[in-house]
Amino acid sequence: MSHRVELYWSFRSPYSYLVVPRLIALERDWDAVVDVRPVLPIAVRQPEFFAHADPLWPSYLMRDCARSAEFAGMTLRWPRPDPVVMDFATRTYPREQPHIHRLTRLGQLASERGIGLPLLRAVSHLIWSGEVDGWHEGDHLARAVAEAGGDLAEMDAVQAAEAERLDTTIKQNEANQRLGGHYGVPLMVYDGEPFFGQDRVDQLLWRMQQKGMERR
Repeated sequence: MSHRVELYWSFRSPYSYLVVPRLIALERDWDAVVDVRPVLPIAVRQPEFFAHADPLWPSYLMRDCARSAEFAGMTLRWPRPDPVVMDFATRTYPREQPHIHRLTRLGQLASERGIGLPLLRAVSHLIWSGEVDGWHEGDHLARAVAEAGGDLAEMDAVQAAEAERLDTTIKQNEANQRLGGHYGVPLMVYDGEPFFGQDRVDQLLWRMQQKGMERR
């Protein structure tokens, strides 16, 4: 029986973007299955969260994101546009958001269809790699979804028609995330043990090997 990992993941998280290739390699090389469970970013769940953050936090975040991407051999640039719209004057996030709910529903739908990780990889690369401006314009997103094995027009129609069901599932993902032991992303939960952060994959792999996971 394959060893299963629950992945709690956000389209607005640079660290979530950075972790995906390693989890794809985990499924490819080991007897493992990654269950994708998209969640809304904390900026949407708690819009006032960053308003009270220490001023050093954003500067360190940007430095660490760039360093982490360089270490992983990946490119990273803050998205244009940001998947979550921010009011820079107040450092808060308006309730009305034009991108993140659609993206998260598409991620949940992809997970249900068995193309969760491929879609996370293709779409997060589009958003975070810095290769394009205006990732939401033209056919950029459609091409990324197609790369993962989906059809954006069809999936958009389903996510719009089933928005209430998908939002309920995403809220349950968020509740399960906390039950898993953390509120942040990316969070991997294996056999009841939480591993928070893209830099915990080696420890996750070590623990899974301890519990008998074998190479494919």
